[in-house]
Amino acid sequence: MTRKRIVLVSLALLVAAGTIGIGLDSGWWSSSPGSAPSSGAVAAPANTEANTETGTEVAQAPTAAPVPVAKPKVQTVSDTVEVTGNAAAVNEVKLLARVVGYLDKIHFEDGALVRAGDPLFTVQQDQYKAQLQQAQAQVQLGQAQLDYAKIEVVRYTALVKKGAATQVDVDHWNYEQAAAEANILGAQAQVAIAQLNLSYTEIVAPFDGQMGKHLVDPGNVVGGNGQQGALAVITQLDPIYVEANISSQMALQVRANLDQRRLTLEQIRKIPIEVALSDESGFPHKGTLQYVAPVVDPQTGTLFLRGVLRNPDRTLLPGLFVKIRLPMEKSSKGALLIPNNALQEDQGGRYVLVLDKDNVTQQRYVQIGQQVGALRVITSGLTPDDRVVIGELWRSSPGTKVTPQLKTID
Repeated sequence: MTRKRIVLVSLALLVAAGTIGIGLDSGWWSSSPGSAPSSGAVAAPANTEANTETGTEVAQAPTAAPVPVAKPKVQTVSDTVEVTGNAAAVNEVKLLARVVGYLDKIHFEDGALVRAGDPLFTVQQDQYKAQLQQAQAQVQLGQAQLDYAKIEVVRYTALVKKGAATQVDVDHWNYEQAAAEANILGAQAQVAIAQLNLSYTEIVAPFDGQMGKHLVDPGNVVGGNGQQGALAVITQLDPIYVEANISSQMALQVRANLDQRRLTLEQIRKIPIEVALSDESGFPHKGTLQYVAPVVDPQTGTLFLRGVLRNPDRTLLPGLFVKIRLPMEKSSKGALLIPNNALQEDQGGRYVLVLDKDNVTQQRYVQIGQQVGALRVITSGLTPDDRVVIGELWRSSPGTKVTPQLKTID
């Protein structure tokens, strides 16, 4: 091998080892360690910087991710108990025909919302209008008989004084006058009954509510013997009841928290309750307790209670399972609360990420209490001065150094 080929092979090995660079623009080999790379040189890797004193490249430390942190919120929290129950309608009425006749018209669409007094069904009215006219005619007849009897009483009274009539005649017409007055009262009663029957031909909504489907079609005879089936069902959805049964042990615990006091009905109806559907987070629906049974059911060992709340959007429907939170009349002062979404869970239990003095995240297992809105009570595992990661959890893990952004928990 010639000397020239030996030199070329040696230079190729040095280039492969990365000890010298190739200037593509000039085409010359450059092995000077202090020389700057030409415009065609390979770029340095990311997160590195040049050391101007030695001419070597030094790796940069990764930038700490910014994450929101906050100290636990300290406030007084009342102890509560959560039970499972059902929503129930405040009013549910089966609409029946109170007079016999053909069902003439239906004035609503199935499932429609109606107001109190809105017409729902019309039963054939012709015969009831005729009965009303007949009763009114009897009133007019009785009034005519009364007027005539009064005239005859006056006439025969005068004739008796002249000796032209006997007292028997006067007594007869006094009787006729009294009988006419009685007949008028009876006829007026018949008018009232006929008016009532005529009004029954118009079936109206007894309250604001939502209609079910109609159960009888027009043309059918309704209201007769053996035909007392409902025409439709109307349900009141605002307000709405929530009902539940609590165990006797829980009832005794509530009583103990009340210092064995017995609440009056007015006091019971001032106790707030919170309600949530099974797929809702927190307890967005607010109401008050409405009724507590006076005795424990001996068969089930439970105490029945019922609450009432507004339901303007008809979010709650009768029969739905609900979660009900009741106050226990006992307060915890200085409770620590953090956002519920700051909690994580693994096989060891619930935990949060907290920062040490060097802003490095640490895993801290905690015990949780009740939920208050979007916050969760922490019963153990935290101190008021701990800085808890409350967001951007995906940016941090135990042992990760972060840049804290201090927030306040509302």
